[in-house]
Amino acid sequence: MLVCSLVLLVAVAAVRISSRSGLPSLLVYLGIGVAMGQDGVGDIHFDNAELTQVIGYAALVVILAEGGLGTKWKEIKPALPAATALALAGVAVSVGVTASAAHYLIGLEWRQAFIIGAVVSSTDAAAVFSVLRKIPLPARVTGTLEAESGFNDAPVVILVVSLSASGPVEHWYVLLGVILLELAIGAAIGLAVGWLGSWGLRHVALPASGLYPIAVMAIATVAYAAGALAHGSGFLAVYLAAMVMGNARLPHWPATRGFADGLGWMAQIGMFVLLGLLVTPHELGDDIVPALAIGLVLTMVARPLSVVVSLSPFRVPWREQALMSWAGLRGAVPIILATIPMVEGVDASRRIFNIVFILVVVYTLVQGPTLPWLARQLHLGDGSEAADLGIESAPLERLRGHLLSVAIPEGSRMHGVEVGELRLPPGAAVTLVVRANESFVPLPTTVLQREDELLVVATDPVRDATEKRLRAVGHGGKLAGWLGTDEASR
Repeated sequence: MLVCSLVLLVAVAAVRISSRSGLPSLLVYLGIGVAMGQDGVGDIHFDNAELTQVIGYAALVVILAEGGLGTKWKEIKPALPAATALALAGVAVSVGVTASAAHYLIGLEWRQAFIIGAVVSSTDAAAVFSVLRKIPLPARVTGTLEAESGFNDAPVVILVVSLSASGPVEHWYVLLGVILLELAIGAAIGLAVGWLGSWGLRHVALPASGLYPIAVMAIATVAYAAGALAHGSGFLAVYLAAMVMGNARLPHWPATRGFADGLGWMAQIGMFVLLGLLVTPHELGDDIVPALAIGLVLTMVARPLSVVVSLSPFRVPWREQALMSWAGLRGAVPIILATIPMVEGVDASRRIFNIVFILVVVYTLVQGPTLPWLARQLHLGDGSEAADLGIESAPLERLRGHLLSVAIPEGSRMHGVEVGELRLPPGAAVTLVVRANESFVPLPTTVLQREDELLVVATDPVRDATEKRLRAVGHGGKLAGWLGTDEASR
């Protein structure tokens, strides 16, 4: 118990270290696991790859759910075709190039080479955005990277499982058909579960606000289970279900988002520590050079080529392609997938795991801290985007309405706008303003300021229109809607 508490404290401190240094936190958590392992101070002997895979899958469901809840539809909608191309055609190119390097450079058999190529072809949203969260990138770049990382897990998992299964590997066209069918089933189930879940949460008042976050995560887990039981992609289902709910303006949304974020951190911490325990450091020495060679080809050839092939038809500028080529960070998913051949008893599976582990650690250490620098060098930082409002909704059951809590952030264009200039729809009104720890009932001429918190009451029929109008003013100022601001897209 004491050891677990110490690990948790160190992990929490690691969050602060990684956020300040720009290093992805996975490196710190992996280091904790290695330090606790048989070659470290903890001297814990752990070699259960099957248990690691099960826990890793469970953690990945939580991480994908958290990522889907934080995905903004308005950002990824224009990027969906490009992200889909990266998740399918891009993965195929990356697998082919990386597998060829593994076969010809280090002498792996073709099956083992293709397993490594598939394992390392999945990007990791948590690793990418942990170092890019402070940089206001253009919406097309963030949308493409985020959607790609959510989509490409599914085909890669299917590919690795198929390559690791005993018996002959199916013809490529049969395997492609299986992948597309499982993706279609997973997508349909994820969208359906997400829509039904969001509809239910918006129309059924739960007895306690703390139940809403639990219900959202439970619905996301149901999407994964339903997708897997239907022989579809459960990972794609959970991501899409969470994305639908994340854009449905559910009650008590900030609390739900904070709960999911905390759960995601805990899943990452537990998963990475466990993966670190599974590693045997004294066995890594012989695989360092092969891992560096494969990683170099992956980073400098396979990833850029997959980006060019996938994005050139969409006329994406070369600067954005360059950033997305370097932003292909590998994190939790490749190391989890590397346990699949170990469980299936594939020849040289332990070597595959060691190569993947070294590759992920070294190239994340190289790429992670340099991503913000590269974004600035490519002039892709966009500081013109206004900060979005923080809006929390609580249902007023007996009044058939909603109480909206609106926080005006530092960069919002609602600063300097009078209450009357908000032009809220009939049935909605600003009832209270909290400023500098003091509250007052505003007049139509009250000028709103940054860091104000507003309480807005809106009846059921105008609840969505009220929030759209508030977000429009937050982005476009008092003249939003008169000077071309598209309120419906906010």
